[in-house]
Amino acid sequence: MTVLDQYRKTDTVKMKLSDTKIRSAKASVKDYKLPDGKSLYLLVKTNGGKLWRYDYAFNGKRKTYSIGVYPEVSLADARDRLEHARKLLANGVDPTEAKRAEKSARLSKAANSFEVVAREWFDKQKTVWVDSHANRIIRRLERDIFPWIGVKPIADLEAPLILQTIRRIEARGAGETAHRALQNLKSIFTYAIATGRATRNPASDIGGALAPVKGTHFAAATTPDEVAKILRAIDGYQGTATVMTALRIAPMVFVRPGELRKAKWSEINLESAEWCFTVSKTETPHIVPLSSQVVALLKELHPLTKFSQFVFPSARSFERPMSDNAILAAFRSMGIGKDEMTGHGWRAAGRTILDEVLHYPPHLIEHQLSHAVKDANGRAYNRTTHLPQRKEMMQAWSDYLDKLRKGADIISFPTQSNQIGA
Repeated sequence: MTVLDQYRKTDTVKMKLSDTKIRSAKASVKDYKLPDGKSLYLLVKTNGGKLWRYDYAFNGKRKTYSIGVYPEVSLADARDRLEHARKLLANGVDPTEAKRAEKSARLSKAANSFEVVAREWFDKQKTVWVDSHANRIIRRLERDIFPWIGVKPIADLEAPLILQTIRRIEARGAGETAHRALQNLKSIFTYAIATGRATRNPASDIGGALAPVKGTHFAAATTPDEVAKILRAIDGYQGTATVMTALRIAPMVFVRPGELRKAKWSEINLESAEWCFTVSKTETPHIVPLSSQVVALLKELHPLTKFSQFVFPSARSFERPMSDNAILAAFRSMGIGKDEMTGHGWRAAGRTILDEVLHYPPHLIEHQLSHAVKDANGRAYNRTTHLPQRKEMMQAWSDYLDKLRKGADIISFPTQSNQIGA
């Protein structure tokens, strides 16, 4: 008798089990079987577990097919799965091997899903990124990308679905975020191609389908009277000594906010009045001359935070620097709106006033802003270039800010659109 004949012969076997009988089955000192029919049975374990099993023969060998666990797999479901297994068997396919192959395919598919590949790419890249940048990237992926395409095999993704995902970001008015997310996707697909999980980069096909984004600038007060108002507001700030000192130092050094909050005592030489660090944006060494006012503030703060490597540690832990939003939150608590000033805005203020009011040469200002500045022969200046002149300029800048704060006569000029975004 062939396997197919055996399958047809047992088709008329009356099934014996019911949900009531299954629910009432209790554990015993030994495992035991409750037969249903067609070689399907419920194996009742000594611990009370109830497992669906199907005994069959394949190539002359007795085998057992695991169908599932009751009650997750109901009686009706078990019978349906039994019929599927018997049909495979009737067609010469071992149901156990077929199940194992399906599971392997699912695991392989999951291993090559977009989210798995993207997180692998992120783990490789984050080692060379600053923490704040890495955190923004992974939050963007988790919020805007993974919910829509995360589980899909990366090799199956096509440009229309990528565009639909990116346009969800664009639709909420976050055009710049949409463009940044698209750039991330391009990099992820490039990585997938390099590691053999994809053959093409569909994200590269849709750049022109997004609306262009106009350049934006950080809010800044760039006229002397605007700066004076903010400096006086800072004097009235009621908060921690760490945040207060950061607020007072920020306008005098006009570095990027992340560079200020992550400043380390090991980078600062109070004797030579210099702060030497690596610029976060360009990974190049830089020197900030410290005015006498800045040195005095740092000496006053040192006893409070010297136990941390950070000049401005977090209020919660000396192991971490002050948070990204500490300065912004302080501005808001003083009633300074986001359209009036941000921590980054001091760079625009310094650039504008040093040039148009104090008349310092633009190349000195640009160098102090840690922007790329080249000499007449096209060579980039190193960090010590024009250091004496920059020290004089930074002292004059702090002195000028003191005069503004105290209400001295100030030189006004027409408001210029001279903000910077770097």
